[in-house]
Amino acid sequence: MTAVAVQPSLGRRFVAGLGTPSGAVFLLLVALLVAVVVANPNFADPNQLVRFLARTAPIAIAAIGQFFVIVSGEFDLSMGAVIATQVVIAGNVIGQDEAMILPGIALMLLVGVVVGVVNGLLTTVAKVPSFIVTLGMMLALYGFVRFLTGGAATGNPVDSFREIGRGLLLDTIPYPVIMLIVVGAAAWALMRAPYGQTLLAVGDNPVTARLSGTRTVVVKTSAFVLSALAATVAGILLVGYAGVHPSIGQGYEFQAITAVVLGGAVLGGGRGWVLSAAAGAISLELLFTLLNIAGIDATWRPTVQGAIIIAAVALGGVAWRAARKPSAPAAAARAEDPDPAPPSKTTTPPITTTTGEQ
Repeated sequence: MTAVAVQPSLGRRFVAGLGTPSGAVFLLLVALLVAVVVANPNFADPNQLVRFLARTAPIAIAAIGQFFVIVSGEFDLSMGAVIATQVVIAGNVIGQDEAMILPGIALMLLVGVVVGVVNGLLTTVAKVPSFIVTLGMMLALYGFVRFLTGGAATGNPVDSFREIGRGLLLDTIPYPVIMLIVVGAAAWALMRAPYGQTLLAVGDNPVTARLSGTRTVVVKTSAFVLSALAATVAGILLVGYAGVHPSIGQGYEFQAITAVVLGGAVLGGGRGWVLSAAAGAISLELLFTLLNIAGIDATWRPTVQGAIIIAAVALGGVAWRAARKPSAPAAAARAEDPDPAPPSKTTTPPITTTTGEQ
């Protein structure tokens, strides 16, 4: 008689998901939202919440881009510099000429792709650690921006372009919120597709992935491209309400990494949920809002981010390791089996991940 595997109900899967590091961030988000509303009841106003999401959209989008790189087992420290570069391009290339909006956006996307490809190829082909590659790219781009601007605000894009970052759809929904929803949905679909599973496999065990025929160079390079494109979108939105200044975007790379780690992704790669990265960014901004309401100086932000990274990495690593351990009954059954079946012979190990995108 053949045993039929019973699939857990949707409710049980939901509860089990909340018990993982990537699921727990949604509980944290709700808890922080309640705390902010209790501290400032005006925050519960729908218009206030929508404006908060509009301000948070750029860092949430950047976190989604950073997620692709981190789950592939790498880092991208050049995000903030890419944002600054795109802001300066918008201010000086588009300027007050509406006819330059589409060419300017095309140039910004092209720059993002080029930066991502260079980061990816230097990491995968030249075998330079991504930390060093993207740190060097960050310094090079910041130097280029300061050379062009002299360290001061230059250029001012036309208002119709800035409306992308500060305008409203039907005088109700900010464009940045719509952009966040679109980017989040696209990232979720991408991680559910074969590409996402391959990306997780490469981050979890690159040797096995390569032996299985996966083109790790292409996969990892594409992750860097997605990260740079996410930074480009964040830069376009920031121009809307932050204006044009070479300091815009500074520190975004660390905020994005903090958000991804807070969202439960493992820094070694191979595990994480992309929507949890966006939830981590929103939770981080809610925490900063709560600290601001409490009267804590904003200069403590880097300290808070550092503490979050250390705590989240430590707790997340313990939780993911615990999730990978076999259950006690299964372990006991294996211990009692005196003659286990020999493993099947396979010429090429399949790509598998213990935890993937949910």
